[in-house]
This record gives sequence, C-alpha cells and structure tokens, in this order.
Amino acid sequence: MERKTEQLKNVALLAHVSSGKTSLAEAMLLNGKSTNRLGRVDDGSSNMDYEPEEIKRKITISTSFHHFDWKKYYVNIIDTPGDDNFLSDSKGALQAADGAVIVIDATAGVKIGTEKVWQFVTERNIPKIIFVNKMDKERADFYKVVEEVNKAFDIKITPVFLPVGAEDKFSGVVDMIKMKAFISAKDGSGKSEQADIPADMADTLEEWREQMIENTVEANDELMEKYLEGQELDPKEIEKTFYEGVKSGQIIPVLCGSATGNIGVTQLMDIIVQGFPGPSDGAAKEGKKTKSDEIIKRRSTEDEPFSALVFKTLADPFAGKLSIIKVISGTVDADSTVYNSTKETKEKLGSLYIMEGKKQQAVDKAIAGDIIALAKLRETMTGDTLCIENNPIIYKATEPLRPVISYAVEARNAGAEDKLYSSLVRLLEEDPTLRLERDQTTADIIVSGTGQIHLETTCEKLNRKFGVEVNLKPVKVPYRETIKKAAKGIVYRHKKQSGGRGQFAEVHFDLFPKERGEGFEFDEALVGMNVPRNFVPAVEKGLHEAIVKGSLAGFPVVDLRVRFYDGKSHEVDSSEMAFKIAALMCFRKGVEEATPILLEPIMKLEVIVPEEYMGDVMGDLNSRRGRVLGMDSEGKYQVIKAQAPMSEILKYALDLNAITAGRGSFRVEHSHYDEVPASLMDKVIAEHKKEAEEE
Repeated sequence: MERKTEQLKNVALLAHVSSGKTSLAEAMLLNGKSTNRLGRVDDGSSNMDYEPEEIKRKITISTSFHHFDWKKYYVNIIDTPGDDNFLSDSKGALQAADGAVIVIDATAGVKIGTEKVWQFVTERNIPKIIFVNKMDKERADFYKVVEEVNKAFDIKITPVFLPVGAEDKFSGVVDMIKMKAFISAKDGSGKSEQADIPADMADTLEEWREQMIENTVEANDELMEKYLEGQELDPKEIEKTFYEGVKSGQIIPVLCGSATGNIGVTQLMDIIVQGFPGPSDGAAKEGKKTKSDEIIKRRSTEDEPFSALVFKTLADPFAGKLSIIKVISGTVDADSTVYNSTKETKEKLGSLYIMEGKKQQAVDKAIAGDIIALAKLRETMTGDTLCIENNPIIYKATEPLRPVISYAVEARNAGAEDKLYSSLVRLLEEDPTLRLERDQTTADIIVSGTGQIHLETTCEKLNRKFGVEVNLKPVKVPYRETIKKAAKGIVYRHKKQSGGRGQFAEVHFDLFPKERGEGFEFDEALVGMNVPRNFVPAVEKGLHEAIVKGSLAGFPVVDLRVRFYDGKSHEVDSSEMAFKIAALMCFRKGVEEATPILLEPIMKLEVIVPEEYMGDVMGDLNSRRGRVLGMDSEGKYQVIKAQAPMSEILKYALDLNAITAGRGSFRVEHSHYDEVPASLMDKVIAEHKKEAEEE
C-alpha cells in the first residue's frame, strides 16, 4: 500500500515488563498480513525482539518498529521496552507516536512500570487505549484491573469491550458500542464469528454500557443535553462522539484479549485506526528558529518544508550507524542532501529504509508522519533535527533519563583498552542513557547506566558487536587529601655528593589550609638572592608532582597554599632537578606536620518515592551517614532532598529498588568534598594501601 500522510497511524505499545506488548505486536502483524506466522517471545521467534540479549532474557531491550495495513490505513507499531533499566528508550520513542496502547497483564494489574509509562504518555499529552492482556491465563480478572486503573491514576476509564469468560474459558469479547459478541477461533488466526451476547452477561453489560454512554456524552455538549433530557440517543452519534473523545484524549477506552491467543486483537486494531489521530490531526509542531528563541510551527503535511527529528540511533557493526527519524513535515528523497540544524552542518542521505523488525526495506521517498531509518550519517546524533537549509527549524528532543549506577569497566585482554573505549563511544550513539568518563586519578573508564541489567547488556553488546570482552568492577571513590592547620618554617635540604658534580638545593616553605574547593596555590615570596629566580619554575614543578599523590593514602592533595619564601643554592651543584626534588620532599614533610586529613565526595540526592515508603527511605539514608535537607512533592510522589557520601551510595539504585518494591527513583549529582570522620579515616587508608599492594 502506498503511504499517504492522511492514512498513517503511529502507535506506541507500552507496559510494565512481561505484560505481553511484544506478543500483541506479533498478533497485529499477523492480522495485518505483514507476517505469515505468529512470532513468539518465549521461543525466540519474535519479529520484534530479535537482539540476542532480548532473546536470552525474553524482554524488549531496545524499541523496535514494524508496520501493517488495516482498513485502508498504514500503521507503524513502536514496540518499547517495559523493563525499568530501559524505560528511557520508551520515553524517547514516544516522540514518534501519535497514540499509545498501554498493555496491562490481567493477572498482575497495575505495576510500577505501568505507572511510569502512564506518566510518560500523560506528559506528552497523546491519546491512550488500555488493553487488558492475558485474559486466558489463570487468575485473570478484567474488572479488578479496571478498578485498579481508576484508583491508581485517579481517572475515569471507559471499557468498550467486555470479556466473554475468563481464564481457560475466555473465548471472545462483547462490543458495547455495536452490542454484539465476537467469539474467536482457537487457532491463533485472529478470526472471530459474530454471536449472540451470552444471557448471563445481561446485567453486567447493562451496568457497563450505561457507564460507557455517560463517559462518552461528556465529550459532546449537545449529546450531553439530549442524554440529560432523557432523549433516545442515535447509536451512530454515540459511536462518532466516542471516537472524537478518544482522538482528543478525553476518553480512555479499555479493551481486553489475549495476545498469544490472538483474541480481541482485531477489535483493538479497529479502534486504533478509527480512534487514534494521524500525524496531520491536531496542533502544528513547535520548534525554534536557529540561533534564536523565536517559535515557529510546522504542520504534519506533505506540502510544508521538510523537517524531521532523530529520536533513536542503532549501532550496527555491518550497516554502520542507523539514525531513526520521525518525519514531522514535508517530504524527503533518497540520495538527497539535508541540513542538520542542531549541528549546523549538511548531511548527504543514502538510502531511506522502512524498519520491519530486524529487516529493513528501502524506499525512494519519506513523507510527513513516516518513521524512517537513515544509514551512515556522519555528524547526526539522537535528538538532532534534520530539515532544509533555507528554512531551518530546531525541535526540542526528549531528555534521556539520568544514569543511576556506575561501574569501572576494564578489558579482559591486555592491550584492548583503546578498542574498548572506541566501542563504548559507538554504543553511546545508540544509547544516550549511557554515560562514559575517565577517572582522572585512577585512569579507570567509568560507565554509568540506568540499572544493573542495563550495564550487563551493554557489556554483552560490546562483546557481540565489537568483540571486546570486559569486566565490571566497583567504582573507586575519588578521595582527596588536605591539611587542617598551617605548618610554618618547613626546611628541606637536598644534598648529594658522590664523585663528579654534586646536587644541592634547600627550600623553606610555609603551608596554609584553604577553603574547600579552592584548590592548590603556589605563592612565590622570595626576597634577597639566596635562591636564583631561574630555579622557581623547578620548585613549582616539584610541588605539582607532589600534590598528585598524597602521603596518607596516595590520593591527590587539594585546598592548600604553599609559600616559598627562602632557601639556599650552590653556584656549581644547584640544578633544576635538585630544586625539584627538594620542593617535593619539603612539601611532604610540611604536610605531615600540618595534620593531614582525608576528604570524601558528598553527593546531592533527590529521592522520589510514594508516601508510604518515606519513613523507610529516610531511615536508610541516615544509616548511610546521609543528611535529609528538606521535602517536596511531585504529583503523587514525595521528594526527599538529601546529601550523602558517595562511598555509601555506590549501589543505592539496587537498595532503593528493594526498599520501595521498585517504585522509588532518584537523581544524584556531585555536591562538594567534606572531611572523612576520624573513625573511618584509618579504615579507608588501610583498604587503599592493601589495594595498592595487590596491584
């Protein structure tokens, strides 16, 4: 089918992990004849979960894309991850969606993942449909899920299909708009026969249909008036108003079915094409002019100037980098040149591809509303805008979720460090939630991510895609050393006489502590000519070498001033080397006399938790030497603002998950350095010395 913007629908599937959204995508693809068999996640035959890491864990790790034709519409499916470690990808993928299907497991109800994806969809203000899945499984309870959703999100949802039977007796659905039952074939084909509504459902049906009509008429004032006056409502009018309400987001329909049994899925597909808006419906998309704050708007039509947002990148070892774009306006041809307005550079396009799970299909042209992959763009990254150069626009991209856990990563094979770093940089293009840095003190490569599984799958990908095997090690805390009091009149004489020319240098220092964060200062205060001025740079160089490794535990020395006020020299034996050594030794001697202490990094924390966990979380923070500074609220959640030493929260992500049953999250950033309590200082020094000996 040829794609036209008016016939496009872009639909994201979201859920708590293992609720069955990938299986739902597989059933839709089969019903829409895009595939010829029902792919299954459990046996690794899924079209959408095709990466080895996904097949191994039986979960979606990276958003995948496919499409099907249904009733004269071309529907792009965006199948997103549900696992907490990969939700940032789901949030980013919503930039390409015009509607979202939230899948809820009928046996498990609303879970933490449901709450998180619900929030993402609400923030983006796009219409939602709820699909209660796994109705054929033991303990499936449709009505309980409806009640839970109403309570959890404080909204009125509108069931439009009711289940016929449940658990192993689940056989089909009743359509409350058309007042007809559809009994499904048991062969997974998705076919269903129209049937009479079971007699034992009459009372339940009447009650829920009444609620559906009440919720529907609220979306249209004229219809509301008729309803309140007790007039007979035309079924066609109800249906029309219902779909208008879905499109505007006022009505959130609830359907039910079984993705693996392919029951109730065609009914969902009908509501998607009739109820979800297309790219060209709704308001024009806002962007900014380049180098200005002026807002400009683009409608999603083919006659507007071309513009697109890069919302995801895939690193393919064979095809290179694939940039996945949502075309927001206009059209673009293969082999044309476009402008990256974010980077202010031109990009030459090669082929354009439609994504079909792990396969790609080349097309000549992309139109407004399309989701398209572009290969081998040089400068373009996730979040960039592509457009035409003489009419540029920049769209604001969704910020990825912040990393919460860090490890040092080392190559298993000696000499593979450079390859490790460059391969990680490639993975960073694909996964903007990863963060990569080198610890200046230890030279370790530190990789940070949104969870333990996130970092483990990153390591698996490094091995599979780039042949680099790695180990994850706990991050070393970057302690610092400093002094507590001044030490004055420190003298050190460096003298060596062993045949030939000797070495001689003497330096006199005063050491003073400085305020936290002020760093190191060299104060040259020489008077008279005891030390020729040409040796001053050597003294400074010796000090800069000395502060790299302190004498307590080998950590960098910070926040002190060294005043170099006098010394002695020898006209033959003095040299730059002699003064450098003298400065280094004098500094060490001075530090020992100035009460050296250890400083530790203190982190600023914002912990976001449901109210019932606040006491436990605050108690836990206290046990980590944390200080609670204040409280705030964010919707239904409480925000605890605190500070805690970095050494105490290296694995906080895992512990917070355990305390809050996965419902807590946190943001963390470096705040300042503070003195390590005396009771702990000896322990840290002993541990560090032991590590140094082992290395």
